Amino acid sequence: MRRYTVLLIPDAEDGGFTATVPTLPGCVTEGDTLAEALDHARDAIRLYIEDLESQGEPVPEETVTLALATIEA
Repeated sequence: MRRYTVLLIPDAEDGGFTATVPTLPGCVTEGDTLAEALDHARDAIRLYIEDLESQGEPVPEETVTLALATIEA
């Protein structure tokens, strides 16, 4: 089983969350709630990997631990 980091960005205007998977370029989805966004991300990752495998392409493995920081300026 593979593990991927999912970046969840809240949408202040419309509500909900956008979910992106940095290791899988273009793997982006959204959901009205945090749980829904994560569920959609899981499906998007699965479909992304299935598509790569069906084309004989290598599946990227996450090798870098992402860091998140808040900076006051």
